[in-house]
Amino acid sequence: MPGMNVPLCVDLDGTLTRTDVLVESFLVLVKKNPVYLLLCIGWLLHGKANLKEQIAQRVSLDVSLLPYNARFVDFLREQRSTGRDLYLCTASNQRFAEQVATYFGFFKGVLASDEARNLSGNTKAGALSAEFGVHGFDYCGDALADVPVWKESRHAIVVGNRHIAAAAEKVNKTIVFFEQKRSLVRLTIREMRVYQWVKNLLIFVPLLASHRFTERDTVIAEVIAFFAFSFCASAVYLLNDMLDLDADRRHTSKRNRPFASGQLSLVWGMVLTLMLLAAAAGLAVLSAPEFRLVLAGYFAVTIAYSFILKRMMLVDVFTLAALYATRVLAGGAAGNIPLSDWLIMFSVMIFLSLAMVKRYTELDALLRDGKVSATGRGYVTQDLGILRSFGTASGYVAVLVLALYLNSTDVRALYPHPRALWVLFGLLMYWISRMWMLAFRGQMHDDPIVFAIRNRHSLIVISLCVATVVAAS
Repeated sequence: MPGMNVPLCVDLDGTLTRTDVLVESFLVLVKKNPVYLLLCIGWLLHGKANLKEQIAQRVSLDVSLLPYNARFVDFLREQRSTGRDLYLCTASNQRFAEQVATYFGFFKGVLASDEARNLSGNTKAGALSAEFGVHGFDYCGDALADVPVWKESRHAIVVGNRHIAAAAEKVNKTIVFFEQKRSLVRLTIREMRVYQWVKNLLIFVPLLASHRFTERDTVIAEVIAFFAFSFCASAVYLLNDMLDLDADRRHTSKRNRPFASGQLSLVWGMVLTLMLLAAAAGLAVLSAPEFRLVLAGYFAVTIAYSFILKRMMLVDVFTLAALYATRVLAGGAAGNIPLSDWLIMFSVMIFLSLAMVKRYTELDALLRDGKVSATGRGYVTQDLGILRSFGTASGYVAVLVLALYLNSTDVRALYPHPRALWVLFGLLMYWISRMWMLAFRGQMHDDPIVFAIRNRHSLIVISLCVATVVAAS
């Protein structure tokens, strides 16, 4: 690129990094204390610059973990190696901008927002023209808000999609384009974790256990409940991932999630969360009042889990077990199906064991990576042994509950051939033992229910269980 003596001004949000620093800092603030959400509204009334300043005074970001645009960073390093002056020019707050500039070490100066000025759009264009002269600088940006700046710059460097590049070309005939291709639909489905909806199949357990799967209205009610729960669960996944960016970026696999890696916009994540909650609420209106209460309770507990409970040792696994069991309660509430004490006790114990498997697997992965504690969790790798003891004990108690149920009068009232059901006892004992063996070997998916649906051995066990129930009927 000719004219290397011309300063190169670089935007931060969406250009140097694939995320938005304001949104990230806002999420850190809200996670710190949800009450700040109300204060942010008041700060915003005094201007966006004031909002950024107030947030920056109260939170800190580890800028080394931000998802940077690697190909663009290489371009900047190449430009700097030629002796060209680079300036970080961003609408983000001065505090964060200076931290990023220090982290990279190749920026000569920083122009950023302060408590009185939001350095964006026309304001940024005026500031850069005053600093370097009209057409006296090249500018790297990524959004329509940068069009006024490209109009005042000598060359336009565009990081983003072709729509933005076309807008830049209308005001500046000399552009350099760093295209970023992203599949919004694919990334959204991935972030919603639609594959996790298999857990919501637990809603149908009361329907199957009560032998009411031939009742059309009951089946429809259960299907509506399934989708209401799935939309609500996906909304919670989105919210949890947006609040857990720092911890996810330190994790071996979670750092590749769309939000953590910057592939999916956090703003879109907030909008999508509200849309999913609205859809869940709309479906819940069509369901029984009892189901609406269960769904509301599930959402409230998951929010508490996201903000507080997941950082509390043991409380987190008991909460996870309760959330698994809530799906069974939801199925009963949606179809007006009474739940037996046997089913409730069995569900609690089996899901507690699976929750222990999940936490054990995460800690085991940390140990294999040479780490001693889980970021944002209340565990250290030394807890692996006791978690394994708790988890296996819970699993075998679930097997015991099943055995007691198979020997009860309730079974004889529902099944013509109850003795055939004792095959379930052996299958469940084998399955629980194998799950923990795989976890001990480090071969377990971090979510055991999803693993069970995908694993060939587990699918065989499930099929044999179904065949056993059919034979006993």
